[in-house]
Amino acid sequence: MMDEEAPAQNTPRKDLSFRVGALGCGEEATVMNSQNFEFLRPHFPELADLAGFAEIYAESDQESSLVKLRTFNEFLVKAVFAHHKLPVVFKSNLNDLLHDDSFQEITPAVVLDKIHLIRIKGNHAAHGTLHEMSHPELLGILQDAQGLAKWLLLSTGLAKAQDLPAWIELKAAGESKGDLKRQKKAALQKLEAQEALMKKLLADLEEARAKAESVESTKEEKDLVLKQAQQAASALEFSEAETRKKLIDTQLVDAGWKVSPDGKSNEEVGQEVPVLHQPTASGKGAIDYVLYGENGKPLAVVEAKKTAEDSAKGKMQAKYYADGLEKETGQRPVIFYTNGFEIMIWNDAKKEPPRSLFGFYSRDSLEYDLFQREQREEKLTSLYPLE
Repeated sequence: MMDEEAPAQNTPRKDLSFRVGALGCGEEATVMNSQNFEFLRPHFPELADLAGFAEIYAESDQESSLVKLRTFNEFLVKAVFAHHKLPVVFKSNLNDLLHDDSFQEITPAVVLDKIHLIRIKGNHAAHGTLHEMSHPELLGILQDAQGLAKWLLLSTGLAKAQDLPAWIELKAAGESKGDLKRQKKAALQKLEAQEALMKKLLADLEEARAKAESVESTKEEKDLVLKQAQQAASALEFSEAETRKKLIDTQLVDAGWKVSPDGKSNEEVGQEVPVLHQPTASGKGAIDYVLYGENGKPLAVVEAKKTAEDSAKGKMQAKYYADGLEKETGQRPVIFYTNGFEIMIWNDAKKEPPRSLFGFYSRDSLEYDLFQREQREEKLTSLYPLE
């Protein structure tokens, strides 16, 4: 449960109102109403507007919806920086802010995961590399954004859990395609005007932020802020495991793997795959992910650990899984272990040490790696034949 009263240093900073209303725009600055984010408007109207755009575009333009959510993400993170007076480097981008030590020190792991998930989806949408998403998947991302919005207000003492609204399911437009086409021209003109106003408001907000002075908090203050932030995430029942799975699924899809969103195994990616020969009482285990080759044999294992933990904690567990699969199939898989956004590869079959990666290997890359290993083994055997 949340504390009855937020700590004094967790109250809104009156000397830096990181919101459009503080710039003299007031209620008349409403750009786009939303169904699920209006509770933000009294404190962060620009976030309510950005989410309103994301909702409007959700039905007809997934890319635009996700790009708006990426911007929503960025300004939400900057709102946290401003509220807690965290020092920020001029012109830092979202990725820089997320990896800032001060921000990480006061932000729960599950919140970081949710922000990274929306960031990745938004980047793909902005760069034209978005993989096909179902409408329910997009609505799930919107719901994650609402969860972050609730966390922002709850963790900063701007709202109580019981006052935050439940998610309202967005319904698909009931009009026919012909009706939508006829309405589109007029709607587009209005949207263009609203987009222009939104751009101006966000630019003014950035200018206000750039002029603000930041005084770094003490370690004790940061610890107190983190405690409040974790209480907020717990009160909202954020699931770290579910969010981490979405993040890893997204990264595997980015590498070209076909991942079943329902958690079921398919011919390319196995999920929760049983394996024998494990150092457990039963001798059994379950592998988070197994990546299969065209012949059905394992090319790689992926072990996921909690984001709050160093991904290296999954290293030995993943090795045990690889050992078990090798005994079962006669083929040594490559080892990946990750905490959601830090990915490590350990190709111990090639005597390579663990190293970090920006993303998972594709099936073709793993197949080629296996081919190289087999060729190397054949050459060694021909040079040094077994007697």
